[in-house]
Amino acid sequence: MKSFGSDNHSGVHPKILQALVQANQEHAIAYGEDPWTQKAQAKFKEVFGAQTQSFFTFIGTAANVLSIQSLLQPYEAVICCTTAHINIDECGAPERYTASKLLTVTSPDGKFRPALAAPYMHYFDFEHHVQPKLISITQSTELGTLYSLQEIKEIADFAHQHNMYLHIDGARLANAAAALGCSLYQTSFDCGADILSFGGTKNAMMYGEAIVFRDETLAQNFKYKRKQAMQLASKMRFISAQFLALLQDEQWRKTASHANAMAHLLAQELAKIPQVQITNTPQVNAVFAKLPKACIAQLQTEYFFYIWDEMQDEVRWMCSWDTTEEEVLAFVNTLKKILAS
Repeated sequence: MKSFGSDNHSGVHPKILQALVQANQEHAIAYGEDPWTQKAQAKFKEVFGAQTQSFFTFIGTAANVLSIQSLLQPYEAVICCTTAHINIDECGAPERYTASKLLTVTSPDGKFRPALAAPYMHYFDFEHHVQPKLISITQSTELGTLYSLQEIKEIADFAHQHNMYLHIDGARLANAAAALGCSLYQTSFDCGADILSFGGTKNAMMYGEAIVFRDETLAQNFKYKRKQAMQLASKMRFISAQFLALLQDEQWRKTASHANAMAHLLAQELAKIPQVQITNTPQVNAVFAKLPKACIAQLQTEYFFYIWDEMQDEVRWMCSWDTTEEEVLAFVNTLKKILAS
């Protein structure tokens, strides 16, 4: 069964697999004291800025939670959108392991805007309220929308004016940068981000995420927090080797651009079907659509995908680095047959 459920359902890119094979030679010192990790961290400085400090984790939830924990005290809070991954899809991990509260705002397109934080701006210096300290945004968002570079800069300026930090959940930062035609640096630290969770799993890696700090001051003592959180990989070379392959010659852009292109093709073909309503114009590799309830379950017997909003019969289809045009067209034809039956 071919999956349009998520871009982390796909396999591993051959170049990344080859990098793993090459790293699987002889012995190497553990816990990041290996040549691959040293090279990968140097590559991160080249990509994200010479002052940045990077640390690798196994999974995205850990990257997000540790990013928050590293900058906040338990009495400080995170402002994020209601749809944010840290609010919906991490089983309460941010609040359990950071002891910091999430203050949510509602946005119809999943994008945070400074004006949305107004209800929380009177919390400052009042001891009965948690203190807003960090704004977390996702680029691209959980609704498949994109922040422009200017929008991120405005959010960063707002955060810094109020003595807050800006965190970017970049699980799909590669898709965003590819769609915007900019570099990874331009859509993160050049816009004023303080800390970034940079994803590899959703863009052709086997596993592995990175936490990137703006500078060494923010990263001070983080290595101890990562160890306590059980995210210090013993054989770290196998994460580092993947990141080296992903960043080499902007391989990340090639895989992300292809996934984006397949989503655009899918939306283009679906738009020809009267019974299908595209609810968000695809900007990256996600397509959201409403279709008749009766055909959803039938289509799921042929293809795996998630129902996004059961109340509105809205579904989400994700394309990956390995999605082909033939698979997209076959999917659309299957849907047509179901609707015609």
